[in-house]
Amino acid sequence: AGRNVYIRLQCFSGDAMGMNMVSKGSLAVIDLLKSIFSTLKLVALSGNMCTDKKAAATNWIEGRGKSVVVEATIPQTVVRSTLKTDVKTIVHVNTQKNLIGSAMAASVGGFNAHASNIVTAVFLATGQDPAQNVESSNCITLMEETEEGDLWISCTMPSVEVGTVGGGTSLPAQSACLKAIGCKGGGETPGANAKQLAHVVAAATMAGELSLLAARKCCGL
Repeated sequence: AGRNVYIRLQCFSGDAMGMNMVSKGSLAVIDLLKSIFSTLKLVALSGNMCTDKKAAATNWIEGRGKSVVVEATIPQTVVRSTLKTDVKTIVHVNTQKNLIGSAMAASVGGFNAHASNIVTAVFLATGQDPAQNVESSNCITLMEETEEGDLWISCTMPSVEVGTVGGGTSLPAQSACLKAIGCKGGGETPGANAKQLAHVVAAATMAGELSLLAARKCCGL
């Protein structure tokens, strides 16, 4: 933009969410660039292209943290007995509310019923940064009726920012929650536990989407 250059770096931080790690690495990159371009001046280490804790199309398109897609097929009998609705109705509600309604509102990454509620709850329980709920709640919920008449649902979340080491993950209650879901601390394969936690966030979000959309089928409270 003009005489400014805005850089967005791609890094791997293992099982850490990695903000501090990436910030230090970014400064090292700038120092290297300064040794090559003598007129270069650093205005701010973060130029908001990250983009952290703010709604931004770049996170929706390019991803940030972990990009996750989860899906499930719910038998029509379960839809009737447990969700108290039918497949055609819940698919219709999802299309009219989450897809068309969000498009009418010009939403960025908000094509869902209430992903942020679930993301925030899991973040608080597992020691994540709750302010990163902003971009971590980017989610599109899709539903279809299968050829067999069952319900197919998926949640695509391109920017889930989680870690299983560092920050609040070492607090007693949060550490216990991470242990309970099998992803406490660093995994044998670097990054594996953080990926597992991202899957948990997405799966919980999908369950929440099912529940709320089923409850809204009758257009009441």
